[in-house]
Amino acid sequence: MMNIRPIKTEADYAWALKEVEVYFDHEPEIGSEDGNRFEILTKLIEAYEDDHFPIRQPEPVAFLKSFMEMTGRNQSDLATLLGSRSRASEVLRKRRSLTVDMIYKLHTEWRIPSDYLVAPYHLETGRSVAA
Repeated sequence: MMNIRPIKTEADYAWALKEVEVYFDHEPEIGSEDGNRFEILTKLIEAYEDDHFPIRQPEPVAFLKSFMEMTGRNQSDLATLLGSRSRASEVLRKRRSLTVDMIYKLHTEWRIPSDYLVAPYHLETGRSVAA
């Protein structure tokens, strides 16, 4: 059917990318034979990339720090949201886990997708080295 084959190897992947490249300059009509071929090839490419080049979600505190940096927020802003400076500091230093209430506030107030905040992560032990 339409000269399409599974993508199992790097060579197959390179072939599929080359095949869809022509459709970027001349987008085929949806439902046409070329349109169907383009749709099938892009789905195959997407499946191959998901299997071979997965994008890992950052752990919650790293995501929170990046979000704060990108949106111009700082630790004081987080402290205001969470209710105390020490709590914000402990969360950012991974001495305290994000609670369901904290995640809810971050989601509703800052519009952070809660999916990015609920993954488990390790807390820092906080041991200090004796002099």
